[in-house]
Amino acid sequence: MKSIRHELGWSLDQTAEQTGVSKAMLGQIERGESTPTVATLWKIATGLRVPMTTLLEPEREEGGVLLLRDASSLRVRPSQEGMQRALLFPYEARFGFELYELTFAPDFESISEPHDIGVVEHVTVLRGEVELLVEEDWRLLKEGQSLRFSADRRHGYRNRTESEAVVMDLIHYRFIPQNVAGRETQEGS
Repeated sequence: MKSIRHELGWSLDQTAEQTGVSKAMLGQIERGESTPTVATLWKIATGLRVPMTTLLEPEREEGGVLLLRDASSLRVRPSQEGMQRALLFPYEARFGFELYELTFAPDFESISEPHDIGVVEHVTVLRGEVELLVEEDWRLLKEGQSLRFSADRRHGYRNRTESEAVVMDLIHYRFIPQNVAGRETQEGS
């Protein structure tokens, strides 16, 4: 995050203003003194106008298309939120998306602030059932069902069952995000 902030020429104050995350919290994250929640990571990514992948993994060199990833070795549980995430396919500008496997504990609920304009999520339930907050309504999705929605509005996820629920979440970006390697942000079609 610090390298992106410096590339943008932003102080911690400016970054706090753009992300909605306090200057103190941003400083703690940059110094490795605090592990941000997924909600905080999304706020930071949206404010910096980068995919969340940029904050989670080093940038990949573009090469071939073949990439093997194992969810069981990638799965992490951020900050005791009741959710595990595995970043299966990090963002690459040539594809325009990132793909997560998300596991929600029983009674898990999370509300996400809007992502950048034009961001669309595609959620498929692999196991269990979840409810998605879309357009201010909770929509029940059962195993095998999918929902695509505009993620540039407030949205949420919850598991009201007594079992874990597993979903695939493909996040598609309409724009080419700001890149720490220096590519400029452009609006896509």
